Amino acid sequence: MKALATASVASGLLSCEAMAQGVGRLDKIRETGAITLGYPETSVPFAYLDANQKPIGYTVEICERVVQAIKTALKLPKLEVRYNPITSATRLQLLANGTIDLECGNTTNNLERQKLVSFSPTIFVAQVVLVARKDGRVDVNDPASFRGKAIAAQAGGQTFKVITLINAKNNLGITVVPAKDTAETFLMLSSGRAAGTANDDGLAYATVASSRTPDDFLIGSKSLEMAPYGIVEPKDDPAFKTIVDDAVIDLIKSGQIAALYDKYFNSPIPPHGLNLKFPMSAALKRALANPTDSGDPAAYE
Repeated sequence: MKALATASVASGLLSCEAMAQGVGRLDKIRETGAITLGYPETSVPFAYLDANQKPIGYTVEICERVVQAIKTALKLPKLEVRYNPITSATRLQLLANGTIDLECGNTTNNLERQKLVSFSPTIFVAQVVLVARKDGRVDVNDPASFRGKAIAAQAGGQTFKVITLINAKNNLGITVVPAKDTAETFLMLSSGRAAGTANDDGLAYATVASSRTPDDFLIGSKSLEMAPYGIVEPKDDPAFKTIVDDAVIDLIKSGQIAALYDKYFNSPIPPHGLNLKFPMSAALKRALANPTDSGDPAAYE
């Protein structure tokens, strides 16, 4: 398994031809003997790079185990796994055009996105929260305290949409600054270019904990919106979705998802031995007890 900056030209051409002819992902994977996983590079602990620049993380490992189920289902002696970095702005397009076959990061499943892509059963339930510096003179549990200030959020992400809607609804005059990823949103906050960030709680805790001065920051406890994560799948490919979903449900029922959660959220993780000490939420426990691919936040309350 080797990391790829982009999918190969040959595979890309075959992917486009396959999509044009209505051939499913299973046929493409069987013919090429390869599957491409999209992943963000800085979304600790879901998907990121280790000291050797290899993609690792909670969602990455779940995807890698799903790949083994696909290999078994297709009765392939070998299945090459390729990795393609993505951002919140590119992930859905790269999935739709066949560059990647699954997106393995921290993408929120919602009804709007379900018009474009499909999702596996939920593997994480986040809460959108605000983060700020302790000396910022703002209340991380009150968006109104950011009136007239700047908040950074990932471009194309659900957090960007959430804070934008809150800003418009309450006429707060907040400047919502787009960033390419979680690392850039935090850089804007720590450098003073933004008074806060809007982020999912798992990412927020990981980013603050891994910073040089974690005690300088505050993370909100008030949820602005529930955000269920799933592995992102191609739209309208029922055969592929069935194999992926069944594999995820098997991982849930066998306890492997819970074990991976403990590995990445409650234990030291590479490359620096960071321990998030982030217990599994009641919402995620409910989702794992009754697997669902619902994009309705109310389904997780």
